[in-house]
Formats: sequence, C-alpha cells, structure tokens
Amino acid sequence: MKRYRIGVVPGDGIGPEVTAAALFVLDAAERAFGFKTDREGFPWSGAHYLATGELMTERDLEHLRTLDAILFGALGHPDVPRGLLERNVILGLRFGLDLYVNLRPVRLYAERLTPLKGKRPQDIDMLVIRENTEDVYAQAGGLVHAGTPNEVAIAEMVFTRAGVERVIRYGFERALERRGKLTLVDKSNAIAAQEIWRRVFDDLASDYPDVERDAMYVDAASMWFVTHPERFDVVVTTNLFGDILTDLGAALCGGLGVAASGNIHPGKVSMFEPIHGSAPKYAGKGVASPVGAIGAMAMLLRHVGEREAGDAIEDAIARLLSDGTIPGVEAGAGGTMEVAKHVADAVGTRREEAARR
Repeated sequence: MKRYRIGVVPGDGIGPEVTAAALFVLDAAERAFGFKTDREGFPWSGAHYLATGELMTERDLEHLRTLDAILFGALGHPDVPRGLLERNVILGLRFGLDLYVNLRPVRLYAERLTPLKGKRPQDIDMLVIRENTEDVYAQAGGLVHAGTPNEVAIAEMVFTRAGVERVIRYGFERALERRGKLTLVDKSNAIAAQEIWRRVFDDLASDYPDVERDAMYVDAASMWFVTHPERFDVVVTTNLFGDILTDLGAALCGGLGVAASGNIHPGKVSMFEPIHGSAPKYAGKGVASPVGAIGAMAMLLRHVGEREAGDAIEDAIARLLSDGTIPGVEAGAGGTMEVAKHVADAVGTRREEAARR
C-alpha cells in the first residue's frame, strides 16, 4: 500500500473547517482506492502569531521539502498587521519551495451556478496557469517619504527568461493533455518589459507543433472570459494578471467557494489550497463551502500520483452540484461537513461501481 506524507496548514477563519472537510473526503478516498497518508499539522495562523509571535522559519521550509505535498486552508486575521502572514507564509512557501506554477482550473460544474446567460459546463472549462514567483510579487521596490505629501511608492515587475520559459513550457505541456490550445495573456503593447513573454512564447512554439496558440492583451482577455469563455482551453499569464483573471474565472463558475488552486513545482513537494480567504465572519459557524478545499485535495492527489482518486473526487463534486445534492458554493449552501459527507459517500460509491464492472 502506497503512503504519502502530507503537511496540513489549516490557518485562520474558515480555514480549519474547510480543511477538516477536505481531510474527511481524503479518508474516504484512502479507503476506496487503497493508499494511506501520514499527516503532519503546522500551526501558522494569525491566532498562533498573536499568541506566540512565531512565524515560519527557514528550518520549517527545510522540513517541508521532505514531504510529498501540502494542504493549505486560508490565512488572514484582522488583528495581525496586513500582509505580514501572507508574505511570511504564502509567499514564503511559493518562493522558498520554488512553486513556480499557480494552477487554477476554471470549470463550471452546473449551469445554474454561472451568472452568464446561456453558458453550459462545456462552455466554461479551462486551466489558467499563473506564473508564481516573479512579477510585482518579487517585492522589488518600496516606499520613500511615507505619510508625507512627497510620498513615492514603487513596485517593479520582474521577469527572467528562465522564469518565463519554464511556466510557458508547462502551459504547452498541459495543452497537449487537453484540447491542444494555449493562449498567452499579457500587456506587452503598453508594458515594454512584458515583450519577453511574447518572444519566449514564439521561441517555444516550434517544440509544440500540435498546439494551436494565440495571444491577447489582458483587457481583451477579461472581456472574452465573460462573453466567450468557450474560446479558452489553457491560459498562461503573468503573476499579477493571473491573480486577477482567476478571481473573475471563479465568479463565472459560481464564486470563490468553488475554486481550487495548486502552487506547483512539477515533481517536487507542492501546495494546494482553495483560493478564498479566511472569511472570519463565517468562522466557527459550520456554513462555509468546502468545495474549493475538496477540489484542492483532488488536485493534491493527482500531483502525488493518485489520479484515479483525484478524478473520483472532482467527478463527485460535479455530479452533486449538478443534481442539486449540494445546493450551491456560497456560505450557507449546505453545512460544511454535510457537503463533505456527500462527496465522501459519492467517492466510495464510484469505486464500488467500478469494481463491479
């Protein structure tokens, strides 16, 4: 029986609740598909910081490198200085583990969830690949004369040939696995530094003759996401634009409660999380949607090699949202653990049906 070492960071607000729901589904997947996980919890959160003053350290990162994957809940506490935890933990993990791919599926599970008239699940099904370690998130720049009339704030976009090439190549590879189309999104007409994205995109094309490709500016892409989402298969874009576009993509599919993501370094330890925040006003009420966290668990399982189990979880989500067993993906649309139990039961049922066949 295969065993995997999983780090668990529940975090703040609704994070511990949706993480518990995802782990409940993981229990069912282990029973159904015959593997085991050894789970190690990590305390990083606003509450932990306020109680102890402790942040994530380089020694913690060294330990995380020995794991197979990390499940992350949510981070953010109203009593902690804005951005402190996010920079220490979220950006710390992305940069420290070199998780250069932020993979965000945009998939409509049920037609009733989208605000777009006449769009069906087959119309909204794309992968957005966001570069995850460069751009303005590299923290180049700063403030001078803060709080005065002469204050100046500078944030520099940082793009390296190596960083751009590896994430675009990842996009081509994923396009080959899907419908064979890759779209680059940038703003190279107005931001001269982003011309590097166009040049690398063109340079790599000869390695992937079977992939259809196009490129568009981010303002046009935002429009096409809404008016013609069916034109997209795999999208690759910068860190900043990917951050924004994928929240728009989540809205097309019903809201942040449905959206999962992976912070990935192919072949190495990677981190998986729902893209929603800590939503402290819902914490402790048992009403937060765990769909995004459960979807993140499906991505985690595919990453470690349990593709059948990951597919079973995602198929269960789709079926239960489609038939109304899970009524929605917003807070209060079914209790957190109630939704998890429905998904866990469906995962077990699918395995039993496959065994009978």
